[in-house]
Amino acid sequence: MLIRRIREPELPAAMDLCWRVFQEFEGPDYAPEGVEAFHAYISDTEQAKHLIGFGAWEDQHLLGVLAAEGDHIALLFVDPAFHRQGIGRKLFQAYRAAGDWSRVTVHSSPYAVEVYRHLGFSPTAEEQLSPDGIRYMPMVWEQT
Repeated sequence: MLIRRIREPELPAAMDLCWRVFQEFEGPDYAPEGVEAFHAYISDTEQAKHLIGFGAWEDQHLLGVLAAEGDHIALLFVDPAFHRQGIGRKLFQAYRAAGDWSRVTVHSSPYAVEVYRHLGFSPTAEEQLSPDGIRYMPMVWEQT
């Protein structure tokens, strides 16, 4: 498996992976306006160009995506066929090494809270609901 930065021509495939996984695992827990807000976020190609993105590839197959805005993880999705194989951890390690982050935040979906706990994140507040219908748990990872 190869972990590397996502190149601009690969962004549509990366956002498609995020959308497919979101629909299967997170979308059912969201109100329709939250699903629409998430889709609008990942469909904004200009905004996506400003993310720090990493992908996990096996040959030409994209297995996972991590995208961040500075020290804040915006997206972390792994193809369901490859869950529980350490891909999320490897993506997180590549992201941390590239930015030398000592503190990283995330607004975790309810589904992913345990994934982030396994990566060393801790909740900083109770679950939140944004005005656009996105449910999330604010979490932080701090280097020890």
